[in-house]
Amino acid sequence: MSGIEHVFTRCRQEKRAAFIPYLTGGDPDLETSAELLAALAAAGADIIEIGVPFSDPIADGPVNQRAATRALRAGTSLAGILDLVAGLRRDTDVPVVLFSYFNPIFVRGVREFAAQAADSGVDGVLCVDLPPGEAARGFTPALREKGLDTIFLLSPTSTRDRVREVGEAATGFVYYVSRTGVTGVQTELAPELRREVKRVRRRLQQPVAVGFGISSPEQVGAVARIADGVVVGSALVRLVEERLGEPDLVTVLQAEAERLAAGVHPHRKRG
Repeated sequence: MSGIEHVFTRCRQEKRAAFIPYLTGGDPDLETSAELLAALAAAGADIIEIGVPFSDPIADGPVNQRAATRALRAGTSLAGILDLVAGLRRDTDVPVVLFSYFNPIFVRGVREFAAQAADSGVDGVLCVDLPPGEAARGFTPALREKGLDTIFLLSPTSTRDRVREVGEAATGFVYYVSRTGVTGVQTELAPELRREVKRVRRRLQQPVAVGFGISSPEQVGAVARIADGVVVGSALVRLVEERLGEPDLVTVLQAEAERLAAGVHPHRKRG
């Protein structure tokens, strides 16, 4: 059983959803990013998602795009992100998922990336622009060989065939995008979200985590009642942006993450 699978098993036993916060690695710089990620672990994160900054993040909204730009300007690279994970791993056993575009992985070399990611303590990889069929040509086998989970996206527009394809390819969990479009805070969850998540979960063996736009404890709680995990990203990334340069940034981020994490309790049993 992988570290990610263990988390969902434990959360299921505790009758709750997993809390999965996201930050862009290296934002605003690698040193500060290390402190922020440690704060997420201390705040009760069950799994931490770390974004690998990329120059053309087509799936990300303005908040995460600016975070990627800050990280790249600070000199953050894929190698730096792996070092960041290795440092985090020395202090916590919270599983880490890298949220990346394929280009940085392709440039490094898929097999080399898989080996280095595993050595650094990465538990799983979500390659946002690599569909399962293309991933099967080299990406998925290379990661599986190193014991890394391969996580794929589904969305409200996913067809039954796409759900089946992801179900056959994904390990760890499946990331369900709560809406069409890019990442970013939303004031209200889509009214059809419950129905769509239920539809997807019926067809999958893997846990389903829902993300994109979830930004308040109330929204976390609403999603926790219908999904196995809740991903919160843009709201935390925006807080980092608003508090840049302030001495209490880490403390404030941890407090906000704790506030959001409280939303996963209680969680119903999976039916």
